[in-house]
Amino acid sequence: MITQELSDAEVAAAAARAGAEVVRRLHGQDLDRVDKGGGDFATAADLASERAALDVLRTARPDDAVLGEEGGQRGEATNPRQWLVDPLCGTLNYAVGNKLVAVNVALRGGAAAVADPFGGEDGEVFRTDGTRAWGPDGALLAPTAATGLVDVNLDPPFPGAPGFRAVDLLAHPDFTAGFRPRVVSTSLALAWVAAGRRAAYVTDGGDLSDSVHFAAGIALCRAAGCVVTGLDGTPLGEGPTRGLVAAADATTHARLMAMIREPRPS
Repeated sequence: MITQELSDAEVAAAAARAGAEVVRRLHGQDLDRVDKGGGDFATAADLASERAALDVLRTARPDDAVLGEEGGQRGEATNPRQWLVDPLCGTLNYAVGNKLVAVNVALRGGAAAVADPFGGEDGEVFRTDGTRAWGPDGALLAPTAATGLVDVNLDPPFPGAPGFRAVDLLAHPDFTAGFRPRVVSTSLALAWVAAGRRAAYVTDGGDLSDSVHFAAGIALCRAAGCVVTGLDGTPLGEGPTRGLVAAADATTHARLMAMIREPRPS
């Protein structure tokens, strides 16, 4: 039951779970699309998932503001308590029947949750109160680089080129010697880094610390003890950053940063 007595972490998890249930129920159906320009689009599942998450937030935290990817700003943007909602991260995957998607809900600077609608039998929810992070089984998340798997986002645009190009990282001999690439193309990969299912995640882009797409996954990684920085190695929140490198440990982060910082041939 959704009440105002729930903790912020419980609210984040409930909202993400509500969205994930919608995403799971509508999967495989012929859904209407909303063109967002530049080749981007939302489906009816994106919109319905956001409504379900918002219903939870309105009930549990009626005085808080919400920024949703599809619905935009609700409430005052200056409200110190603002929730960031990405109701379906991986829309293109979802639209073609792929199940690698996530529902992200984060209280700016605080609790957060990432729901995998298709993980396990009834989906998986990863959550944090901003200090600790828990997996679907309720155990504390324990990141590890043991898998050697690194997710690299290859989706355009590529604002860091030519200084940073994901394809160059994948082709680097030190990368191929120590890691194996994966391309999930959704922020679900950040939850997997926090849970020890991936060694790292790398993506280009602008400042992602307050992004509806990445805020929840970043919060999980930080609370789990991962190393989270921009592509220049600056910790998020300590200055202007671009892109994201989230690694299970300092050694893995340092190895990736050495490759990323290596000068590109002219």
